[in-house]
Amino acid sequence: QVQLVESGGGLVQAGGSLRLSCAASGIILSINDIGWHRQAPGKQRELVAHITSGGSTKYVESVKGRFTISRDIAKNTVYLQMNSLKPEDTAVYYCYASKYDYWGQGTQVTVSS
Repeated sequence: QVQLVESGGGLVQAGGSLRLSCAASGIILSINDIGWHRQAPGKQRELVAHITSGGSTKYVESVKGRFTISRDIAKNTVYLQMNSLKPEDTAVYYCYASKYDYWGQGTQVTVSS
């Protein structure tokens, strides 16, 4: 049974940092494409960062240079390091395994100005 559990969200001031974690069971993250998505109130869910099974990464333009997606194979966990956070980064962040069409439950990130 596939399970993705996000953690690491919270309240932070603008300019601060957070590291989100996506811990997996029932799926080997290193051989799957994994994305971090976010959904702000009243907005559509959007892809923020993506890492392929081969380790290639891509980012939405608004987070390039500030966010970094990575993975720890031994821990079967994918991370999203978020630096220089802005109020517009406030959203619920989800990890997603496209092969299984499986979403985690999400973790709230709130950036105060």
